[in-house]
Amino acid sequence: MRIWLENKELDVPRGMTLRELAEQHESEYASTPIVAKVDGVVQEFYHTVREDTHIKLCGITDNDGIRVYERGVTMLVLKAIHEIIPADRLEDVAIEFTLYTGHFCRILGKVDLDQELLDLIREKMRSYVDADIQFQKRVIRTRDAKELFGFLNMESKVQLTKYRRNSRMTVYELGDYTDYYFGAMPYSTGVLQYFDLQLYMDGFVFIIPNKSEPTKVQHFNVSKKFFYTMQYTNDWIEMMGVSNVGELNDVIVRGEFTELMSTQEALHEKKIGDIAEDIVKHKSRIVTIAGPSSSGKTTFSYRLSTQLKTLGVNPHPIGLDDYFVNREDTPRDEDGKYNYECIEAIDTAQFQEDMMGLLEGRSVRLPTYNFLTGMRQYDKPFMQIGEHDILVIEGIHGLNDKLTQSIPESEKYKIYISALTTLNLDAHNRIPTTDGRLIRRIIRDARTRGNTAQKTISMWDSVRKGEEENIFPFQGKANVIFNSALIYELAAMKLYADPVLFQVPSDSEEYSEAQRLLKFLDYFLPVDPHDVPLNSVLREFIGGGILLG
Repeated sequence: MRIWLENKELDVPRGMTLRELAEQHESEYASTPIVAKVDGVVQEFYHTVREDTHIKLCGITDNDGIRVYERGVTMLVLKAIHEIIPADRLEDVAIEFTLYTGHFCRILGKVDLDQELLDLIREKMRSYVDADIQFQKRVIRTRDAKELFGFLNMESKVQLTKYRRNSRMTVYELGDYTDYYFGAMPYSTGVLQYFDLQLYMDGFVFIIPNKSEPTKVQHFNVSKKFFYTMQYTNDWIEMMGVSNVGELNDVIVRGEFTELMSTQEALHEKKIGDIAEDIVKHKSRIVTIAGPSSSGKTTFSYRLSTQLKTLGVNPHPIGLDDYFVNREDTPRDEDGKYNYECIEAIDTAQFQEDMMGLLEGRSVRLPTYNFLTGMRQYDKPFMQIGEHDILVIEGIHGLNDKLTQSIPESEKYKIYISALTTLNLDAHNRIPTTDGRLIRRIIRDARTRGNTAQKTISMWDSVRKGEEENIFPFQGKANVIFNSALIYELAAMKLYADPVLFQVPSDSEEYSEAQRLLKFLDYFLPVDPHDVPLNSVLREFIGGGILLG
């Protein structure tokens, strides 16, 4: 029968499985295929190849492949721990959040985690890989799944099934270990060759390769400041009794959503106020704010400026985009396109000269970048600041020392902002922070730029690449990290996201990602977004706010 593999027409025997197809063509790929996309829909390898379908095989170098790999390694970790630690000492294992290259986990119960135990877990996982055990998939009634997870003491999964609309649910078995995972799984353990475990703080991290180096486990290195920010958020949501989606849905059903939302927003306001007080305490005169796309940098800068004014200082916002070099001098990327995200696209010398002039009390005329002509122009009045004035600079390079190297450290205060969600589907299915930011951007782009979800999704890999190069490496330079994630935001964004995601054409490359996000959002009960406070960071994306409109 005829099929198309990566747009190449092939004749294959009827009854062939996707696994057999992948084995025949494995040598043509940079990383071993682990899952397939058939007519834009992700399918596991046990499926039979169907006639006249378009098939793409995905390995770790693809987004769909790396997600499957992560889920597979997660199940290896959980099976190994449950096999090594006696049931009367083990309560559960929590996959809590991502720390850049590592997935932070805690073993709950009467367990002393040390290097010896971690080595045993790693050795057991290696034995599963060597044995090449097949992941078994079962589709059962949702009510049966709820009973099963209750029997297995997986309470967070019981809560998740409580609000599931679909009458059927998929569970996976690896030997005698059973669990649920959101999304496709590998065919067998033999493909999960590359991983490592490391002790970290009061838990451990498991680490896998990234898309650019599929046969090399990433180096784990994260600042303690970043960890403590994630831990603070995690402890807070546990204190609020909302550490997973099932518990959030419980709050909504009980009619307690408004109280939860108000408490979360009050926490944001308190944290911003604390940062403003710290800036004044340090007598800083330049504040730089940096963070990845859709972190809420603009709203944060407005709210920070308000808090600074209450402390008797006068903030002056300065946009780093106005210091772009002229377009003809802008560096180009490997595709020959202008690269506005690299530090070389900024006239750092002029920026530092102007900032030092202002700090020294001189009168300075700041530039404006004309995006139509691709040239800087000087049409603003001269600016001069006094001893109670602060310069607030927002831009992706705010943490990069190259931007402010001539400015004394004592004058600078650096802030890193990102939406770092620690809310998870359940104890074993984390919500990637990038998913929350992507949904934020899809909604904002549709509202303010007229962009379709398809277009936003198509650009996301390029956006992420720029973040990896220009923002994430400098997190450790920040004086403080502000987490802009809101515990309730996905429930509030659902009503905006669903319609634009459903518009993504089924024959497009972006269709499978849109479907994944729709299925993910289906776990959330929606809330009325009109209740969101008018100065909330969420208003930057859903609109209707008093700061940005």
